[in-house]
Formats: sequence, C-alpha cells, structure tokens
Amino acid sequence: MSLPLLNLAAFGKGGRPTGGATRILPSIVADPSALVPFMVIGFAAQLVDGALGMAYGQISSTLLISLGVPPAAASAGVHTAETFTTAVSGISHTAHRNVDWRLFARLVVPGVIGGILGAYVLTTVDAAVAKPFVLAYLTALGLYLFYRGVMHRHTERRPKVVSPLGLLGGFLDAAGGGGWGGIVTSNLLVQGSNPRKTIGTVNTAEFFVTVTIAATFLTTLGWRSFTVATTGLLIGGVCAAPFGAWIAKRVNPDTLLTFVGGLLTAVSLFGLYRALS
Repeated sequence: MSLPLLNLAAFGKGGRPTGGATRILPSIVADPSALVPFMVIGFAAQLVDGALGMAYGQISSTLLISLGVPPAAASAGVHTAETFTTAVSGISHTAHRNVDWRLFARLVVPGVIGGILGAYVLTTVDAAVAKPFVLAYLTALGLYLFYRGVMHRHTERRPKVVSPLGLLGGFLDAAGGGGWGGIVTSNLLVQGSNPRKTIGTVNTAEFFVTVTIAATFLTTLGWRSFTVATTGLLIGGVCAAPFGAWIAKRVNPDTLLTFVGGLLTAVSLFGLYRALS
C-alpha cells in the first residue's frame, strides 16, 4: 500500500486539509483495490470492538498514524468511520438486548461533553504528554480484569462511578484517537458491572459520542479530512458490526472478562511501547 493513496499531501501543518484532499474519490475509482487492506482492518477491529467493547479506535488510529497520517487527521477519519460502525453496532446490541438503558443514560451526556472537549484540545494543543500515563493505567486494569476472568472472581453489582467515566472516556477518545471503550468498559467491569450489558451499553452510547466528536472535527478540519483509508475502515466496520453483538450475547461472562483483560493489556502495552520509543 503506497502512502499517496492515503492522500497525505492533502494535509498541511497540524493535519489540516488542503485542496489535495479532493482527489480522494478519483483515487478510489482509479484503484478500488486500495480499499481492501483497510476494509480488512476495519472488519477485524469492529468485530473485536463489538464483541469486547473496545479497540476499534486504537487499532485503526495506530494503523493510520504508523502510515504517516497526522494525529488530528487520523482521529477525525476514524471517528467519521465510527459514526457509521457504531450506529450499526448499537442497533445490533439493542436487538440482542445487550443494553442497560439506565446505565446508558448516565454515560451518554458526559461522554458527549468529554468528546467535544477532547476534539478541541487535539486540534489546538499537544495532548500526547499524558498518553503514557493513561496507557500504563489501562495496562494495570487489563491485567486485573484478566486475573478476575481466569479466577472466576467477577461478582456482579451495579457500578457507582459512571458519569465521570463517560466524561473522561469521551475526552480521551477524541484527544487520543480512541479510548472510549478502554476507559469506560474496563472501569465499569472493575466495579462489577455485567460484562454483556456493559459491552452492549458502552457500544451503543459510543454512537452519540462519536457523532459529536466527528462533527467537532469536521468544523475544524472540514469534510476533506475523509481519506481512502477512512472509506475502507467504514465499509469493513459496518459489515462486522452485527457479528460483534451476536458474539457478546453468547459468550460466557467470565470468558468475556478474560478476553477484555487480555485485549486491553496487549493494546495498552503496544501503545505504551510506541509512546516511549
């Protein structure tokens, strides 16, 4: 995959789009195969996210940034794609009765507010300083969740700290190009929330957070921040979304907890390695 297909020249200093981004559609028409690798990544990332409640943003953003897309442009593109994938995922989780609507109501408004603040911070200042500390915290949470899942020590109870998690999760999701699921899902599970209901609720609330973040980015970066990679991530993610909800409904809670812990640990350690290298 050659970098010109990502239209890197379309982004100027700070990741702001220039007139070159208008070449996106001709690039896709001229070489439709350019979408395939990103469709595969989008499918895999959304399948994991829908089933375990996290990782779509982290996987997709890491891919784009590693290929040279500026952080603001990568986050904008991923959140634009997530607007569609989270809509399908939320509908699927609702259909499978994976959503706790009381928990949803406590998450969604703080999450939207946090997303607006995070998108503003990313387009104005460098928020990378705090990233290693957040990733180290998530690594510790992942190890703890993995331990509880393996040892079958997950005692279900209604979580008490919810709204602050929504605010923090929305902020870090926008500022870091991903993190809503990692922050919100993991902390709710640590408090004893039911794994299936937590994953379904967090995924459904994510739609509203993502729409807000994408809209905030579009007011600052414009529609031309939509790249070939974003299109592929969107198509693959939409195709995978229904399957993730189906998996979450049928997997044993302790098994879900174990996989969430393992995934969170692996993704956070990789992000920590990149941040410190």
